[in-house]
Amino acid sequence: MTSGLRSPRASASLPPAGLPGLDPRFSRIVDVPESGGARGIRQWHVLDNGAELHRLGVTPVGTVVCVHGNPTWSYLWRRFLTAATDAAAAGGDAWRVIAVDQLEMGFSERSGYSRSLEQRVRDLTDLTDAVGLDGPVVTFGHDWGGLISLGWAVDHPGQLAGVMLLNTAVHQPEGAQVPAPLRLALARPVLGLATVTTPGFLETTLALAHPPLPAAVKDGYRAPYRSADRRGGIGAFVADIPVDDRHESTAERVRIAEGVRGFTVPALLLWGPRDPIFSDRYLDDLIERLPHADVHRFEGAGHLVAEDVDYAAAAVDWLAHRLPGATTPSADAASVSTRAPRTPARPPLWRRLEELADSEETALVEMVPAPGSPPRVVSWQLLATRVRQLTAGLARAGVRPGDRVSLLVPPGADLTAVLYACLRLGAVVVVADAGLGLRGLTRAVRGARPTHLIGALPGLTAARALGWPGQRISTARLPAPLARALGVSHSLADLVELGADEALPPEPAPGDTAAILFTSGSTGPAKGVVYTHDQLAAVRDALAAQYGIGVGTGLVAGFAPFALLGPALGARSVTPDMDVTSPKTLTATAVADAVAAADARVVFLSPAAVANVVATAGALTPEGRTALRRVQTFLSAGAPVSERLLDAVAALMPDARLHTPYGMTEGLLMTDVTLDGIREAAGEGGPGGVCVGVPAAPTEVRISALDADGNATGEPTDAAGVTGEIIVSAPHLKDHYDRLWLTNRAATQHVPAAGRWHRTGDVGHLDAAGRLWVEGRLPHVITTADGPLTPVGAEQRIEGVPAVWRAAIVGVGPRGVQQPVAIVETRLGTARVALASAELADAVRAASEQELAAVLVVPHLPTDIRHNSKIDRSRLAAWATRILAGGRMARP
Repeated sequence: MTSGLRSPRASASLPPAGLPGLDPRFSRIVDVPESGGARGIRQWHVLDNGAELHRLGVTPVGTVVCVHGNPTWSYLWRRFLTAATDAAAAGGDAWRVIAVDQLEMGFSERSGYSRSLEQRVRDLTDLTDAVGLDGPVVTFGHDWGGLISLGWAVDHPGQLAGVMLLNTAVHQPEGAQVPAPLRLALARPVLGLATVTTPGFLETTLALAHPPLPAAVKDGYRAPYRSADRRGGIGAFVADIPVDDRHESTAERVRIAEGVRGFTVPALLLWGPRDPIFSDRYLDDLIERLPHADVHRFEGAGHLVAEDVDYAAAAVDWLAHRLPGATTPSADAASVSTRAPRTPARPPLWRRLEELADSEETALVEMVPAPGSPPRVVSWQLLATRVRQLTAGLARAGVRPGDRVSLLVPPGADLTAVLYACLRLGAVVVVADAGLGLRGLTRAVRGARPTHLIGALPGLTAARALGWPGQRISTARLPAPLARALGVSHSLADLVELGADEALPPEPAPGDTAAILFTSGSTGPAKGVVYTHDQLAAVRDALAAQYGIGVGTGLVAGFAPFALLGPALGARSVTPDMDVTSPKTLTATAVADAVAAADARVVFLSPAAVANVVATAGALTPEGRTALRRVQTFLSAGAPVSERLLDAVAALMPDARLHTPYGMTEGLLMTDVTLDGIREAAGEGGPGGVCVGVPAAPTEVRISALDADGNATGEPTDAAGVTGEIIVSAPHLKDHYDRLWLTNRAATQHVPAAGRWHRTGDVGHLDAAGRLWVEGRLPHVITTADGPLTPVGAEQRIEGVPAVWRAAIVGVGPRGVQQPVAIVETRLGTARVALASAELADAVRAASEQELAAVLVVPHLPTDIRHNSKIDRSRLAAWATRILAGGRMARP
């Protein structure tokens, strides 16, 4: 390292007073003998809450050693010190936290020496020896401090109780370049200028926060690096990045990286995926080395994840959960779902394909395989053969059990065959709805980090343009130049040829992960929901038992999950002619054509699709109306379906029994109600809402009551008339969320001890007959001075006003004293946002039975993409707040 990257010698000092969030009581200077004594005593500045714990009269259960990276300092950990100390003061476990300023950094000594990775690991041992740590110790690192903290952990297995990491790396993948910001900083003509002479490297790092850091917090990070003679350590740290095998720190990095593989202690990885330095590929590497780690990706957060989100609360919660009283429980899987008692394994999803492999009867019908083409009919025999060939071909193309395979294929024969081939192979299928939009789909695919991607041309083009990960396989054979440009290695036809011998691998186990299904993104970033093979089989069995769907049943599925489950049920399935990314494009004629093509007796449509089917019923031919009269069972789920809409469907399918199941991606069938059941329940729902019927066997439902602040804090109960969060349990419930440990915790906290439970985030109540009524989403509860108000009941009453088509109720103002506001679409429509006329406002207020602060009229209420029917009340609340504060009357 060059001498220009060394700071002039200077003693350690305390930070200046008044830095935002930094408690000066935690700062102290520690004299530390350097290893071997050749260089004497080194002065370290540390933040240490030990004295405060002593003042509180509590004994630490262990110590967390926090190590910053470059170019930060112990200021990075200020929130964690405060959170850990507050938890101890409140009666929780008392963790001593020591956050160091590494030598040459922060307010620690400038020794005049450049320090290698190996030296920095020794330095940290010198410090922990000097303060007398003897365990249990949890290390916590960020950036290159993560690697250094792990080096200490590798060297102290007897003291180590756990490891926690923010964005960091221990390994640089072969063939992958060092991240661009580091490549630029490492360039010799730039290195000293960018890191020492100017504060460029520091300022670039501070600019990575999302949202931008307040000016005072930026000044806090700048405090120890105000002049060039204080920034030598920043430049030397960059120069010590082991970018290749020739670098002096490479051997130490490799030693640490391999040592991490031997960890069995609990581990927590908190990650910001918007990091241009330590991207998700470094998270993948850490997960491979620490497969038992709890992982949480904070969508929207980046490199400075410690500033972007409340990581401190997450870390304190994890310590209490994984290391209660500083014991070291056996490492377990990232899932924290409560397990139900083991039951005999169910037949896997592909079993019906094996049983019907010799049948020439129709398995599925693809209504529009290509523009201008007639429907494509696929027999059970052909489907079973293709699944076997693709299974063998995928294995020969390098797809292994446990590999993640992203499927970007439109519903139809190709998607069905590929899905079942991946399941049979034991690969994990990743299904993200194209309705998420390009941005949402990109977030989902990158978050799941598939090893392989199978797609049609639009999906492959997007994958190439946006840098989605994975080997690429095309549904169709492409011209060689196009295949090379898109990075395509095989087509499905190639896989069929590779697997012509149909040599099948061993079947995956029932408890192996089978699929990651992404939610609609209607209540935040789409989440990956993990199912095992046995849980997917339980979904199939629940549908079969509830609706009598089995071998020979004709099924029209205008909702992709049900189309894909058709072969598992032995049903003859067809997806109608529609744009799957926009359910409201489905017409009554397309449904009738699909019913006729499959001689279907069961039809499943999303609520948005139902609305357009009803709206286009006038175009039906006599033959189309005759086909619809043959339907015996109609289902619509995914969002509330009004009695008015079901009445219109009943007119089209007069012999059908109409059902509206309640469920979610996390559990597709929780309760069920018929149109007759809705009519029977009318007027019996207590606080109001949408009646979704009684639990479908063997589902259990409980309610956690809301407190005055709108939080679900009540003990789960099945008592009638209690409004609160809906909690469900069933064998066909999801296993856990992918790489969302905090979300898993929230979904499984304070639930009954027996069984596997899920907190849905929906709010509702049970009535005296055991029927469930949904009243909205937990984040949409309005906290008024008179207590919590759920929106759906009032919205339904408002929608009874003749002039109103749809309505939403949202809260504006501070929590606890929020005022309800009604926002409506009118039947006649409007071109712009406006206050409702006096006549309409009076009618809405009278119908709502609420004191409304305002009634606003909009052209359209914003909804989610997948269902086109879930109103985005959070967005509307923020919009209404701006409007009523005098903002521009723009559309929401």
